Amino acid sequence: MAIAVQVDSIPALRAFVAAAEARSFRVAGETLGVSSSAIGKSIARLEAQLAATLFHRTTRTVTLTEEGELYLDRARRVLNELAAAEDELAHATSEPRGRLRVSLPLSGAVLTSLMAGFLARYPAIELDLDYSDRLVHIVDEGFDAVIRSGEPADSRLMHRRLVSFPWRLVAAPGYLERVGVPRTAADLARHVCLRQKLSTGRLAPWPLRDTGEVEPPASLTANIIDPLIEMALTGAGIAALPDFLVGEHLASGRLVTVLERETERTGTLSVLWAANRFRTPKVRAFVEFLHEWSRSHDAGWLRDVRST
Repeated sequence: MAIAVQVDSIPALRAFVAAAEARSFRVAGETLGVSSSAIGKSIARLEAQLAATLFHRTTRTVTLTEEGELYLDRARRVLNELAAAEDELAHATSEPRGRLRVSLPLSGAVLTSLMAGFLARYPAIELDLDYSDRLVHIVDEGFDAVIRSGEPADSRLMHRRLVSFPWRLVAAPGYLERVGVPRTAADLARHVCLRQKLSTGRLAPWPLRDTGEVEPPASLTANIIDPLIEMALTGAGIAALPDFLVGEHLASGRLVTVLERETERTGTLSVLWAANRFRTPKVRAFVEFLHEWSRSHDAGWLRDVRST
């Protein structure tokens, strides 16, 4: 489906994309600073222009029709290209500015403070942060940059590795006094194991060199890491966690590591962006800010820092 764009169609495209993403005319209006009725009228005019119905409407919700799903992909591309063009034109005469949409991992407390530092340095940028552990499509979903752990899987994206960090098996001292300290990976079969479930539905692997025939039990699963940290702190069981998220608890003795000689997994944290976005001042400033931080930050968990 091709989109012929006229200047006066752009507000309608923005209204359509906002309503499609929010599944609500009211929320779309709040996002764009207009009334829900104005959103509805813009979309009605767009539907009349296209001679197609883009939404199924009920008194409570709106959902995309098949035609709406097709149109959404192209509308996002048009708006993304328009934003990139505007940024390129502004590059020669202005500082980094405008809306910067970034996707961060759900367990992003460390990164949240970093975002505050970036905002302080570049006050003309409007940060739009989306916390999620799911795989996102940077271009189609309108993200300028994404921060994720693990090795980048999409070779079409530019990326820079920020830091590497070890994973730890940790538990509260009280739990280990009550249940016992595991001496081998096989011992985990009789322990309460707190596991993370990935967006794919699979369990995140534990950082063990060799489990033999034993898969650590999934006594409790959660789709994000933060509850696993809290459960481990309360003495509920053993969890596999990134060392930078539990360093403070390890230092205070609220958590201790187990099976250190049998763990080997190292994680990475990277920033990813579409190649054409690096030309925009705001994206370039963001990537360079993160790179500067990764090279100069002296927190204990930042070790083996590399960039690609």
